[in-house]
Amino acid sequence: MNGVVAALNACEGLHQRGFTFVGGKGPGEDLVVSFHQLRLLARQRAAHYLSLGLRRGDRVALVIPEGEHFIPAFLGALWIGLIPVPLYPPLSLGKLDAFMEALVTILNVARPRALVTSARVGKVLWSAVGQIPSIEKVITSEELQAKPAGALPEAADFKEEEIAFLQFTSGSTALPKGVVVTHGSLAANCKAIVVDGLRADPQRDVGVSWLPLYHDMGLIGLVLAPVLFGISIVYLPTLSFIKNATSWMEAIHKHKGTMSFAPNFAYALVTKRARPEQIARWDLSQMRVFGCGAEPINPETMRNFVRAFAPAGVKPESLLPCYGMAEATLAISFVGLDEPLRTDRIDADRYHSDKKAAPAPGGALEVVNCGRTFPGHALSIQDEDGRLLPDRNVGEICFQGPSVAAGYWENPEATRAAGMGTPGGWLRTGDLGYLVDGELHISGRLKDILIVNGRNYYPQRLEWVVDEIASVRKGSAVVFTRPGAASEEIVVAAETREADLAALKAQIVARISEEFSLAVADVALLPPGALPKTSSGKLQRRKTRDQYLKGALGKEGRGGNARLAVAKHFALSLVGRAQHGALVFFKRLGGA
Repeated sequence: MNGVVAALNACEGLHQRGFTFVGGKGPGEDLVVSFHQLRLLARQRAAHYLSLGLRRGDRVALVIPEGEHFIPAFLGALWIGLIPVPLYPPLSLGKLDAFMEALVTILNVARPRALVTSARVGKVLWSAVGQIPSIEKVITSEELQAKPAGALPEAADFKEEEIAFLQFTSGSTALPKGVVVTHGSLAANCKAIVVDGLRADPQRDVGVSWLPLYHDMGLIGLVLAPVLFGISIVYLPTLSFIKNATSWMEAIHKHKGTMSFAPNFAYALVTKRARPEQIARWDLSQMRVFGCGAEPINPETMRNFVRAFAPAGVKPESLLPCYGMAEATLAISFVGLDEPLRTDRIDADRYHSDKKAAPAPGGALEVVNCGRTFPGHALSIQDEDGRLLPDRNVGEICFQGPSVAAGYWENPEATRAAGMGTPGGWLRTGDLGYLVDGELHISGRLKDILIVNGRNYYPQRLEWVVDEIASVRKGSAVVFTRPGAASEEIVVAAETREADLAALKAQIVARISEEFSLAVADVALLPPGALPKTSSGKLQRRKTRDQYLKGALGKEGRGGNARLAVAKHFALSLVGRAQHGALVFFKRLGGA
């Protein structure tokens, strides 16, 4: 099976296609890197790694915000058989304490020998280095850009079962775990996405992405898969999208993009932010795939997106709902190309009472069809005892095939519990859904069920209703329960800029009551950015509930704490750098 490194090695002389980094040369000036140049940059980074004494199988942590520096550093590690560990950079100065705590936890599991970061980010990361004994070297991306001395290394040859990299899960429902992505599972899933799912044509397709490069959808779907099949990608910095969501559509228009993927919240946000005069100017008619995955898909969000951008040429059949997870390397199912959004309306009472997805044209529950899995892979719905369930029976979604990752890094118990590590075994996703004639419908997560007065409810449904309220920030509502006198009680937490908080609280309570006949015990309204999120932007429902019950919700990283956190970690970094230097000196002295 042809892998990413072999494909990159074959890119010598391929000058016509590659990566375009929007603003990579400075404001308003893009940086274009052909696949031929990318191959050279990866080899140069690999030479630097070898000169520092790193060898095949060593882990290398990457905390690099800029795509134009991250991608060569990642591919350079792959080139010689190092194991990259991509990690998110600090996204909020006010949350540096939480970032550092998560970074130290992850890296003490991964135990990398080296950390690669930018000089700017490294100024604060040194405060963490002293807490990670395995790190011997801290390398800046600027140092890796220098021309190396001596010959450039040849590409390593890999077996399918060898580890390509560690993908730490985002932690939306549990503590982060390192998913072991092998060269075989990576190649299998990239083929499933590009060839079987998208039927992409390298000569005419252009992908556009703002997705974070440390997350599976951004890294595998829109970096490694395009490298494997020679598809050009336009990369917009993630922060550019966060600051201005319409920059996504602007990049598609300017670069004549044909494919792009994003989570549900991004479609809601860009629909809200785009102005009529912008839509009238954009030409999005060449877009054949607007993929939506990584979080539950709200059908109304998708319909609103198509309606809003139809004047720019967006076609209903360009929507591509999909489903995947890091444990499957990335993708599990796609809808067919040129199919419009399809949903299944089911009887809510039967769904909640006997776990049956009974068709009901006027049913209260509308579930998005996420399509079929890929050739050589299989989907099933199973109960808690592992028994296969027939169509329209709700149970745990299970996945099988060459894309399934090898397991969790040095965690055999969690690996066995998830069904990984056994050839031919079923990966238990932890998600709930049902099949209809082989097509997958996803309805919730096993661990997120709300039980109120003996009835089961799925929080995403309630969150979508809250999300539709104009004053609530798109994609920023969380519903959970707290202990009550007679039963669990519903709590809603949401971000808003609304001044009249009392009126908004009353509106949220009324909407939940109207739609679900449920009473809301409390509404917590917070400023933008206050709800806990994963590195990939997913809301952390469990952490939100924990903070609420402790009275700490919304108090992390607000106000003047940001300046204090930066000053503290800068000071700790000076100490950490000195301690690390002394440690390296005494190690060398002992070796002499």
